[in-house]
Amino acid sequence: METIYLNAANLDYWKKKSTSNVMALGFFDGIHKGHQKVIRTAVNKAKERGVAVTVMSFFPHPKTVLSKGNETFDYIMPLTEKGKVLEQLGVDTFYIVEFDKSFASLSPEAYVSNYLVDFGVEHAVAGYDFSYGKFGAGHVGRMEDDSGGKLGVTKVDKVSYQGQKISSTWIRQLLSTGDMKTLPHVLGRSYELACKLNGDLLDPLAYYTVPASGCYSVTIDNGIEQELVKVVIPENHHTIKLLDRHKLNYMWEGNVSIIWHHRVPDETAMSYSY
Repeated sequence: METIYLNAANLDYWKKKSTSNVMALGFFDGIHKGHQKVIRTAVNKAKERGVAVTVMSFFPHPKTVLSKGNETFDYIMPLTEKGKVLEQLGVDTFYIVEFDKSFASLSPEAYVSNYLVDFGVEHAVAGYDFSYGKFGAGHVGRMEDDSGGKLGVTKVDKVSYQGQKISSTWIRQLLSTGDMKTLPHVLGRSYELACKLNGDLLDPLAYYTVPASGCYSVTIDNGIEQELVKVVIPENHHTIKLLDRHKLNYMWEGNVSIIWHHRVPDETAMSYSY
């Protein structure tokens, strides 16, 4: 899969390089089951047409730009990890548009023309609540008209679990309460977080959301081997304490991944302080 960062300086270049494709649209933070339905729909549409499948997202999140940096956004996963999941789903090209004030001010028609039609999109696929253009005035129901009839469009309905709509917002709520057991049903996989291991401390890398304070059963993965251990996150602290360092040999240093399973009661662990 090719990942392409788009901005005002290189937009025309990549337009000329593009070929016919089916494009999935969205921010796709976490790539949960709802997002996966959108992307798989695009993959199937592309196979029917014999063209490439692309995904177009944007970064940073509009909240941080439109608030002039006064608001932060809790990302579920960084762009590199998002790209890995998209590749596993069969995406050929991942476009990441630089979200800035100029992009935010585009009319819905200008967005569709400049970022879909001019990129060779034959058919666009998006979730039912996807919006675009200035003030989010564009929606899936008007996208075909905004393209002047040049695009086919598929709207994907919401995906639910136990009666609740699956969304990135819900995933953040589950992380904020430490409900790691529900997450696989929403994400389609266990939550995973990359860290730098230094002794018995795990420092999360950027653009991940750290779960609520507590003690957890997790798997540590260094890319070669895995080990089931316990970790603890003290109150008001984002550094993670590894409780079973003795299980890991001297080679376990540097970047590792934490695969989260469930929260466990451990009053002794929670009394730990740095």
